[in-house]
Amino acid sequence: MAMAAITNPQLSFNLFNCSVTGREASISRQTASRIRYRFSSSRWLSLNSSSATNRSFDSFKSRCSIVNTDVHLNHVAVEDEDISTVDIGCCTTPIVQLKSDVLEAESLSMLTGDTYVDSLLTTLPVLTEEEQKTLAATPAHPEGLYAFYASCLAGNLVEQLWNFAWPSAIALLHPSLLPVAVMGFLTKLVIIIGGPLVGKLMDHSPRVPSYIFLNVVQASAQLLSAAMIIHAHTVSPASTSSILLRPWFAVLVLAGAIERLSGVALGVAMERDWVVLLAGINRPIALAQANAVLNRIDLLCEIAGTSLFGILLSKYDPVTCLKLAASLMVWSLPIMISLTWLTNKLSTGVLDRAKCCQASRRTSDEGPLPDAQNFVNTGLEAIKHGWREYVQQPVLPASLAYVLLYFNVVLTPGSLMTAFLTQRGLNPSVIGGFSGLCAFMGVAATFLSASLVRRIGILKAGAVGLTFQASLLTIAVAVYQSGTLSQRSPLLLFLCLIVLSRLGHMSYDIVGAQILQTGIPSSKANLIGTTEISVASLAESLMLGVVILANDVSHFGFLAMLSVLSVVGAAWMFCRWLLNPTEEQRSLFSFDPQL
Repeated sequence: MAMAAITNPQLSFNLFNCSVTGREASISRQTASRIRYRFSSSRWLSLNSSSATNRSFDSFKSRCSIVNTDVHLNHVAVEDEDISTVDIGCCTTPIVQLKSDVLEAESLSMLTGDTYVDSLLTTLPVLTEEEQKTLAATPAHPEGLYAFYASCLAGNLVEQLWNFAWPSAIALLHPSLLPVAVMGFLTKLVIIIGGPLVGKLMDHSPRVPSYIFLNVVQASAQLLSAAMIIHAHTVSPASTSSILLRPWFAVLVLAGAIERLSGVALGVAMERDWVVLLAGINRPIALAQANAVLNRIDLLCEIAGTSLFGILLSKYDPVTCLKLAASLMVWSLPIMISLTWLTNKLSTGVLDRAKCCQASRRTSDEGPLPDAQNFVNTGLEAIKHGWREYVQQPVLPASLAYVLLYFNVVLTPGSLMTAFLTQRGLNPSVIGGFSGLCAFMGVAATFLSASLVRRIGILKAGAVGLTFQASLLTIAVAVYQSGTLSQRSPLLLFLCLIVLSRLGHMSYDIVGAQILQTGIPSSKANLIGTTEISVASLAESLMLGVVILANDVSHFGFLAMLSVLSVVGAAWMFCRWLLNPTEEQRSLFSFDPQL
């Protein structure tokens, strides 16, 4: 790129970003146009109108900053010009001297500032309604979004397989819910404390390097956990109390906590930050479609991961299955890293966080970035700041309803349900099929929620999902309390009701994600998102504390009753918020027919 200066005794222009080759000058055509035209307050335009052919401009200078402007110069031929160069700093600038009669060939129409703005506004293109819908449904970076989907597929498959593998393998060590409950309880405590700190660090760190680093940490923690469980299966069986005191169990708890904290941070970054940038924050249809695709990927990975490990566990011993899972972790890590790098490249670097953005976010109330000296103080400040921002968010009731669902640790396809069904003697393939069907209901919910949003609006769709889940889980608890689960048919009915309830749960999960994306600013997405997970982990840890006290399988009915009460409470809270909207809520969801 060079700077061409066209000089004249009466007129002087400076054109920047012009490509000069030989005798031809051309400026590349761009699609968008924005011109900033500035006049110095100390300069005045003097027009000598006495002569129609000889226009002189006394003491006039113009500065044009042209950005993405529709300018097209075709084959500007100059004869008998004098070309010289001037060295400015480290570059050479060609100066083209043109005869004055070239400029005099056509009249120059000058516009005042007001006239220029008026003419610019009257020529702005206006999109039709159909074009606006098309634009809203088109992702900002489609190629990068597809690479991002592939990265999520590779990572979620391993994560979902491991989420089913570790509780199944631990449940085979001793017929009690205590080891699984203790491990889950301590893991949630780490998330409660470390979630806001990790969220703040991610908000102040470059996206791609921090994302790759967390993937490496998560994979390493999974491999260490698998090694500890394999070691436990190779030694002689012990009582439940002695298992909790073994060194390998302490290492397993620590590795599991790090793995879950990394997984939570990666999930928040994907769902609250990355997908918004790749799909486009001002393209609601494309963002909704991207959210649905992410949920489908996660649920399909849950189906594949749980079914695969369940089939392996029904045919091979736990140690062999864990070794196969560890091999999958090792092979998937470089694939995820490569796809992450490709995502950023295909999205033209939109995921690269500029340093100026990082500096602007370091406000006085957030405090400095942590270092070796003030790490503890910064961590405490990050926790307080995260909780303060979480409480002040405009969609707090919707978030609290989401948190209440985390009290349901029993009537859900999680580690406790897996341990419970394993200890009842069900075939591992049946347990894997149950988890897979629950995930399949989630896939169906991605289509159902989109239909509900179009018909009744995003807020009513969330209320319908919560009410549907609460109703079916209430019936499931009634079936369990009837005391007939020792027979096969009532047990299958109990499990089928839980499977169907996942349709409502995942519908609210999808709708609630978009509600939170709408109400939370992108600059605080990681901080508030990780804090929300910390609050949800606090609710889950309280419930797991109850499970630790009532760890016998005979108390499962009592735990199921507490779980269904939490879902009913979530439905009541969300519906109450929906029936009494605030002005801020009306402003955020003005597009919703409910408001």
